[in-house]
Amino acid sequence: MVGSLRVRALIVSVLLLAGFLLAWHFAVQGGIKDTGMDPEYAKLMGLTATQGGSAMPGPLAVGETMWKHLANPFYDNGPNDKGLGIQLAYSIGRVLVGYGLAALVAIPLGFLIGMSPLMNRALDPFIQVLKPISPLAWMPLALYTIKDSTLSSVFVIFICSIWPMLLNTAFGVGSVRKEWLNVARTLEVGPFRQAFTVILPAAAPTILTGMRISIGIAWLVIVAAEMLVGGTGIGYFVWNEWNNLSITNVIVSILAIGVVGMLLDQILAVITRLVTYPE
Repeated sequence: MVGSLRVRALIVSVLLLAGFLLAWHFAVQGGIKDTGMDPEYAKLMGLTATQGGSAMPGPLAVGETMWKHLANPFYDNGPNDKGLGIQLAYSIGRVLVGYGLAALVAIPLGFLIGMSPLMNRALDPFIQVLKPISPLAWMPLALYTIKDSTLSSVFVIFICSIWPMLLNTAFGVGSVRKEWLNVARTLEVGPFRQAFTVILPAAAPTILTGMRISIGIAWLVIVAAEMLVGGTGIGYFVWNEWNNLSITNVIVSILAIGVVGMLLDQILAVITRLVTYPE
């Protein structure tokens, strides 16, 4: 039954994708004739004569450009001419560093908040004030104090990643069944051992759900952060290609951002399923 559902879902997804690509292809046909766009300007925008040349490149042009990027993703011809693979590697590296630092802070602090009603009440006002602040609002302060664009981007990722992990960890720890904790106390299990042998396995699915939310937010924010600070990264690549009026490369980079984000999410989804057990 599950296998049949997956096959049907796959067929529907393929049909939807095919319909979207066909609609996209026909929508851009005859764009130069309809809009009076200059052919040389269309060429500068990354369009080809075969796609009709509307202001939006068609799927064939995007596919051709994507293939060129995939054929040589790690070339390096200077500061403003690096392969898509290099740009993605810089962005992923920044995300993983900031995300990892956030996990090192958020998960232990979430355990403390979840296990101690006193700390929960004491820290809640600070969390409620800091949580709604946009991560990019911290960027000017980070650039002024740190004076390094890469470290500033890592700091912004740290700030945006910490809250979902912290709150989900605190909620998961605070929601552990009292019966299990009472059994641990009856067996005279110490707080430290209790945290690892009782609370962590029970709260792991909730903690990983927070981590899954955080990685999605981090990947969203790094693109905007790199647009602001420049240098390297997929966000800078998008902005640089827009400045070069290469809309085809912009669309290719958008697709790459989506695919990488999906892969990061699915990795954590698999880990979440591994630590989730039916009661």
